[in-house]
Amino acid sequence: MYRILICEDDPKLAELMGDHIKKYGFEVAAVTDFGRILQQFRQVEPHLVLMDVNLPQYDGFYWCRQIRSVSTCPIIFISARAGEMDQVMALEYGADDYMTKPLQAEVMVAKIRSQLRRVYGEYAAQAEERVVREAGMTLYPERMELHYGDASVILTKKEALLAEAMLERYPRVVAREELLELLWDDQTYVDENTLNVNVTRLRKKLQEVGVPEGIETIRGAGYRIRPAEEGGKPR
Repeated sequence: MYRILICEDDPKLAELMGDHIKKYGFEVAAVTDFGRILQQFRQVEPHLVLMDVNLPQYDGFYWCRQIRSVSTCPIIFISARAGEMDQVMALEYGADDYMTKPLQAEVMVAKIRSQLRRVYGEYAAQAEERVVREAGMTLYPERMELHYGDASVILTKKEALLAEAMLERYPRVVAREELLELLWDDQTYVDENTLNVNVTRLRKKLQEVGVPEGIETIRGAGYRIRPAEEGGKPR
């Protein structure tokens, strides 16, 4: 089930949007703390974000950039501001589409479906993309999706980087220093704790698809992928 995150500070409108989207089989979450949108994004791990422009504290453009630092999931802006420059700014900051209020419910759902097909569905499958297959797992780095057997899970940008590095080097160990360098970008300070947190999250994602102890810590060296056949019962 695809998860949609609604970033709309009008609670009544957010509720109406959520109720309508749920009718089409989507799971919906709404931001409640507009000073911690990125943290809520990480918790929900949505497949698509509906982002208002006018938000408390920081505007939607700011939060779009923050989300883009960790994810490439589709972002559709929703705003009463219909000016051409607002739409240009939204696209420049990383948005995939822009809708003006008042929203037409059926058009909104059609745009959501279109973006999901483009990124995760039938249209995404038509384009050539990198695939990493190792240790019984299949990773699609560009859509940040990991498969094992019949199960699959969506990864964050940092989780996908870690998974790709460890799968490509399997069965060798990947040094912590190398992984830290992979996670480094110009917008976010990365330290040892950041690496620990993301390795822990990736471990949990591997558990979700049936690899119970999917990452082995090699003390003083780094990490290596541990297939299900080594870490638990194979699927």
